[in-house]
Amino acid sequence: MEPAWLPLPQSATSAQFKLRLHLSRAAIFLCLFSTGYMIGYLSSVPQFNLQNQFHPNCTAITVAISDTNPLPIKEHESQTGPPPHDLLQFKTHCSKPIPKSEILNTLIANMFEGIEPYEGFPSAEVESLIHKPADHPRGWGSTGAVFRDLIDSVRPGVIIELGSFLGASALHMADVTRNLSLSSTLILSVDDFRGWPNFRFRFRRDVPQNRHADALLLQQFMANVKAAGESQRIIPVPFSTGSALIALCEWGIYGDLIEVDAGHDFHSAWADINRAYAILRPGGVLFGHDYFTVADNRGVRRAVTLFAKVKGLTVRPHGQHWVLSPKPRE
Repeated sequence: MEPAWLPLPQSATSAQFKLRLHLSRAAIFLCLFSTGYMIGYLSSVPQFNLQNQFHPNCTAITVAISDTNPLPIKEHESQTGPPPHDLLQFKTHCSKPIPKSEILNTLIANMFEGIEPYEGFPSAEVESLIHKPADHPRGWGSTGAVFRDLIDSVRPGVIIELGSFLGASALHMADVTRNLSLSSTLILSVDDFRGWPNFRFRFRRDVPQNRHADALLLQQFMANVKAAGESQRIIPVPFSTGSALIALCEWGIYGDLIEVDAGHDFHSAWADINRAYAILRPGGVLFGHDYFTVADNRGVRRAVTLFAKVKGLTVRPHGQHWVLSPKPRE
């Protein structure tokens, strides 16, 4: 055996040199190939051009809070940034307003196929399924001072309420308008009359038992209205607030006073407020309930605050309600 310190034979040294040369060339080739691949890949990816992105102009957005009962703005409200563009895309121009004398016939023709909703109501079957009409149906904040104050101030010919349940607020507004010599005021009650999940566990005594998955809230609402003698003025609009407001906009039906009291999460309230404002007559007032509710991280209040900022309006608390400044006249 040769000692380990002896040099390798010439043939081994030559083979090793050739191997190193081939490995070096392979490494260089791989580096060049990888570099070229990365350059080609990066050049093929679309670049995000910030200059071409739309940013709503919200620099001039302001909100004025009434000096009466001022409320602190929460941290998450004061730091709200400019809303995304899609959040502001609502139809703002509706059909030409139709005369008030045509509103009732327009509603009956489009919603009830020309059949007056209270005609022959209730049938014997329906009467056996619902509760006896209540003099004071279950409601929340349905008789607050805000109703009389606004009705007396606005003197509305048409009132639209979003969220009716059993008719407590509608019947109260009917009483107020009658006492203020506004007995011809028309009240449109928009509600899908389905309630919400598990609502019967809380209000079992106030609502009828469901029948074949029908909540029967519409029938109970109509019974309460008819028993009060207001079936000629309080008209149910039994659809979701979104579809109903879009339809009223298309039909040219506007309100002088509109109350928003349907969904209490931010997105529902935001959509209702925007769509309702589109059918609010110039000089009319938009208001709503649950300004202080904590649902959805104060979703109603966040929606109202943001809308006031976008439109440059004043929002004023009134008891449990919020009231926006009158819609500017064009």
